[in-house]
Amino acid sequence: MVATDPKAGATAAAPSSPGLLGQLIRFGLIGGFCALVDFGVYQGLRALGMDATPWEDVARALSFIVGTTTAFFLNRKFTFAGGRQEGARQIGSFVLLYAVTFLVAVGVNRTMLHVLPDSAWKATIGWVVSQATATVINFVMLKWVVFREPRDIVTSTEEN
Repeated sequence: MVATDPKAGATAAAPSSPGLLGQLIRFGLIGGFCALVDFGVYQGLRALGMDATPWEDVARALSFIVGTTTAFFLNRKFTFAGGRQEGARQIGSFVLLYAVTFLVAVGVNRTMLHVLPDSAWKATIGWVVSQATATVINFVMLKWVVFREPRDIVTSTEEN
């Protein structure tokens, strides 16, 4: 039997990721869970006495490290198909990204603690703003840099 469809012999690349909307949903769910981990660590450390300068910055730094490390591994496994690849480039990109977002998260938290008026919600609002800023940076950089998917080339095996 001879195929009449010129694309009959083409090998289509299997979808390797859930698509942008699927990634956003998964990233949001994982991010929500990891934000709770981060916030829990932050509040726990503050309750243990790390609630005054400079210890509140240390508490925010430690909570960020725990939350984002958890997010990295969950997103690598469930959100970004490019995360399934191994390699020094991916590890180096991860370290650089999280170093930058670490500085952003701690810096934004510190700024918010200085500019917000004293209230029972001051530390929580500062954490939320710093977390939101870091989250936006993380999604963009994880998707398009750290877990960048290789472009698949569709090849044709037409027989004449």
